[in-house]
This record gives sequence, C-alpha cells and structure tokens, in this order.
Amino acid sequence: MILDGGTVTLEQVIAVAKGGEKVELSAQVAASLAETRALIDGAWMTDDAPLIYSFNTGVGAFKDRRIAVEDIKRFQTNLILAHATGLGEPLTIAQSRAVMFLRLNAFCSDHSGVTLPVAQRLIDFLNKGLSPVIPVQGSVGASGDLAPLAHMTGALCGFEEAEVIFESRRLSAREGLEAAGLSPELDMQSKDASALINGSTVSLAVAVLALAEAGEIARNADIGLALSLEAMRCETDAFIAPLHAARPHPGQQLVARNVSALVAGSKRMSEAARKTVFPEEARTEGCDPAPRVQDTYSLRCAPQVHGPAREALSYARTVIEREINSATDNPLIVDDGGQRRAVSGGHFHGQYVAQVMDLLAIAMTDLGSICERRIARLIDPNMSYGLPRNLASGIPGLNTGYGTVQCSLSALVMENRTLSTPGSVDSIPGKGNAEDHVSNSMWCARKASQVVENLRAIVAGEILVAAQALSQVAELAKGHEIAPATAAVVAAVRNEIPARLEGDIWFAKDMNAIIDLVCDGRVVAACESVIGRLE
Repeated sequence: MILDGGTVTLEQVIAVAKGGEKVELSAQVAASLAETRALIDGAWMTDDAPLIYSFNTGVGAFKDRRIAVEDIKRFQTNLILAHATGLGEPLTIAQSRAVMFLRLNAFCSDHSGVTLPVAQRLIDFLNKGLSPVIPVQGSVGASGDLAPLAHMTGALCGFEEAEVIFESRRLSAREGLEAAGLSPELDMQSKDASALINGSTVSLAVAVLALAEAGEIARNADIGLALSLEAMRCETDAFIAPLHAARPHPGQQLVARNVSALVAGSKRMSEAARKTVFPEEARTEGCDPAPRVQDTYSLRCAPQVHGPAREALSYARTVIEREINSATDNPLIVDDGGQRRAVSGGHFHGQYVAQVMDLLAIAMTDLGSICERRIARLIDPNMSYGLPRNLASGIPGLNTGYGTVQCSLSALVMENRTLSTPGSVDSIPGKGNAEDHVSNSMWCARKASQVVENLRAIVAGEILVAAQALSQVAELAKGHEIAPATAAVVAAVRNEIPARLEGDIWFAKDMNAIIDLVCDGRVVAACESVIGRLE
C-alpha cells in the first residue's frame, strides 16, 4: 500500500491491521517530508531562533522554557520517559498495528515535521511484523493519547523498558528489533518524539476496528431478524417498499430492503403457514389460530430500530475516515500566505472520536436490545405462536432447552446499557490546568469496542436460536418452505452446528461456534450466495 497522505480508507486500515498488508511512502511524500525537515534544521535549529513549541521548548507547563540545541536529542528521550505512564492490559496486535499505521499516515500529510528515519521505523515495524506492547489505560484524549503512544514510541526506539510482540513472542523492544534485523537505535531529532506521542491515534485505532466490526455485525443482525420472522411466521407487509417510502429514512429503507430480499420466496410467512397449528399453539382442537393482524414491535418495528443504527454507523464512518486522513499533533507546519511556519492549535483533541464512539455504543446497544427481545420471544410459546417451550427437545422437563442461552445474552444487553453511558461529556482538568477540557476519547473507544464485542454474541445468538426453532418445526411445517436465502443460512449453520433434536447439550459450545461463523463472514456469505450483496 503506497501512502500519499490523504486517501486512506477504513478498509485499508483493516487490511494493514488485520491482514498484514505491507506499506511504503510514495516518492512524493518522501520528498516532501525531506524538504520540510531541511527547512526545520536550516532555519529553526539555532539557540537564537524564536521559541517554537516542542521544537525548541519544553511541553505543557514548560512551554516557555527553551531547550538548547545541544540538548534536543536528550529531550526526545526524556519526553518519552516522562509520558510512558500507561496502565492495564495491552492492545491487541491488530489494534497496535492500526496505531502505527494511522500515526504514519498522519505524518504523510507533511504537517508534523518528522524526520524520514522516524517514518521509516514505523514502516519497518509494520512490514516486519513487530507490534509494540501498548497499555490501554492512561489517556484522557486531550493532548493526544500521550501515555499509550509513549509506550509505542519507546518500542520504536528500543528502550529497555518497552516491549514488543514478534513472531508470537513477547520480548523486550531491543530483543525484538534485533530479532527482526533492525538496529535498536533510532536517532530522533527535534519534534520527533512530540509528533509520535501527540494526537488521539490510539483512540482512533480502537475506534476504526470497532466500527468495522459493527458494520459487519449489523448485516448479520438483519439476517437474524429474517430467521426470527420466518420462525414465528410473521407478516411481510411491515417491510414493503411503499410503506417505507412514507417515512423515507435511508437506514430504515435499507433494512426493509434487506429483509424483503432475505425472505423473498418464503412460504412460511403466509396465512396458510399460520394455520398450521404448532403443538403448544392449539387451544381448541380443530380451531384455526386467531388472526395475527400485525406483529409485535420487536418484529414489525425492526426497520425503525435497525435503521437508525445503520445511519449512526454511516455518520461515524464519515467522521472516522476524515480523522484517519488528518494531521493531529501540535504544532503543525502550515503554509500561511506563502510562508511555512509552525502554528500551535488543538488538532490532537479527541472529541470527534469520543462523541462518535459514544454514538456507536448507544446505537449498537439498542440494536442488541431488540435482537435479545426476539430471542426471548422464540423461547416462549406464548409469544412465539406455539414454538416448543425453551425450544427444548427430547422429554420436556428432563431437558431444559435454550432458556439460559437467552439469559446469558440478556446479561450482555445489560452490560451494554451501562457501557453506553456517554463518556465524552466527562472531563477532568490535568497538568496544572493546562489541559482544562479533555475528551476522554480512549475510554469512549474502549467501551464502544466492548459493546460491539457483546453485540456480536447477541446477534449470533439470535441466529443460533432462530435456526434451532426452524429446525425443530421443519417436519411439522413441511409444505411451507422458508426462503432460499434463509435456507442457505440455516444450511451454513447446520454444517457446523447440528440441530439439537435429542435433548440438552453443552450449549456454550454451540454459542462459541455461531460467534465464529458470524466473525469469519460465513453467515453473510451464505445468504449472499443466493441474493447477492446484502446492504
């Protein structure tokens, strides 16, 4: 991947972070970085130059203290040491790689003034598979993610306290660099350390990966919805295009289109199928079930709930992709009326990331909530129109069925409700009140990431439970076939997870298996093999 300084997409970040794609600078970017650095070294690196923040001054409360040219290299080291205060578990390898790639891409806009060896060290780490060990706690998302980025920078520089993951081994940074064939020494010049630790790039990396996952899970949520609709023999009118033209929200219309495509050709969502009496649905022998008229909210109103979640994802992507291609440290070198100069500003502040991650957490929490309500309906014959209680097989009572599957997933819904409490409205002044308003972006991204992980399990759970419901009544409902697309999904599930028709099993095994199917894209691929691209 050749970086040009402004066109990286979310998918490209994922390709580097998860897929291991190699990177390099375009010739134009490399030349531009070298030209800017020559300007800095030639015009600003003298002891009588004007004070330029972090080039020849201290930082934070020491912004007005000059750093002598002879001490500038030592200052780079001290700056990293002073900010390496991260705590907690490390980022995942994918997150760590995303951090390095995003920091590198920010430098490619040529506003940071970094030296080419610093940019090359990031490239070498990415291309050789070195991942800094970066603690997740310690950033307030204000002057950037200073603490975690200092741990990254210490690894780049081969500091003895820093660590890396290389070839599945956790090593000291120096050992890792030597094992990868790189010099442990990195000769950093003025502004290099500041540029590396400034900017809310760790928050952004976590946000990018969470957002990408959420987009895929949302598509799986529409599949789970379609399976539940068929399992409970629901009405199709709530999803027709003319209805949604009357309230033309794009996300709502998108979900309605998806559902209509998924259940196209279904004979299960019909009046004839509804008159097929399931064992627990019968009240008086020989009588047809009561007319449905319309379905309950978690079924009929699904486009109006899944839809806003889709639009939240779209908005979040707009903000995050803009942030991916932004210069976010301080000061930045800009062309001001034909003169290039360093200008202090606040691009490091993480409020954009913080707010969209809060939005993502809220939207994904509600999406999980409606999915869980459909799971609850599937196991209750009073709400499922006669499906077996708890979808238990074998001898009822002796076998308990899927009741606790629903219970465990409801626990994740409750976790998400707490995690979706906004963090971007919180702020604690720090550093002698120099940072008197902070974004809390790292916590916002971390909790959104956990919400998405929980949502994956909830959505996968609906697919598992709805598929079980469809399998249990397959013989009874014979003649009222499900749609080709949903049949393909059930078949994909059954390739890995048998229908449980003979009693209870270790249900955690099936729950983990369905999560894996959702994670690796096989559920979506199965339906797309029939209907083409699912939106």
